[in-house]
Amino acid sequence: MHAGTLLSFLAVDLLLVCVPGADWAYAVAAGLRNRSVAVAVGGLVAGYALHTLLAAAGLAVLVAGSPELLTALTAAGAGYLVWLGWSVLRRPAAVPAAEADAEAPAATAPRVFLRGATISGLNPKGLLLYLSVLPQFLTTRGARLPVAAQTAALGLLHMACCAAVYLTVGTLARAVLRARPAAARAVTRTSGAAMLGIGALLLVERLATL
Repeated sequence: MHAGTLLSFLAVDLLLVCVPGADWAYAVAAGLRNRSVAVAVGGLVAGYALHTLLAAAGLAVLVAGSPELLTALTAAGAGYLVWLGWSVLRRPAAVPAAEADAEAPAATAPRVFLRGATISGLNPKGLLLYLSVLPQFLTTRGARLPVAAQTAALGLLHMACCAAVYLTVGTLARAVLRARPAAARAVTRTSGAAMLGIGALLLVERLATL
């Protein structure tokens, strides 16, 4: 692939990743609830790794061509966002003291990772990114790399963008709000409301197309 193509995709992808959404909300909430946002962001990136594999294998096109399957995925992802957003609203994070933070158990790391992977893996807008945006940057004639390899390369670039942006968002949220418990709870509630609202909108949007 040409360097110009990669740079063009990177510019468009960064604009999309920098738009706040469910991934942002989870990164902020995880940053306030956990000692490190790396596990949460790793889960989000893992979800997009699944999208990349599906797209490279050509399965994403099959999903897009099956309204029933796309509806089921949308409903599952939206329902999970609603549940997770409600859970965050019920128990907003409080920034722990240094002593308590040092003693916080790491047993919840797998759950944090799995939640992140579920949010991005079931995010229908992530799937649409691979179906509508990414194909525009693929070269089908005279390309040195097959389409599957090009898809994988662009998918990896998207994953790198997500990791950089979400790590920055979660880390800054934790650092800035660490000494402000009231503000931290307000931001967490906002993140939970965002996840709940996005999930509800996706459900309504999908039901309206039936």
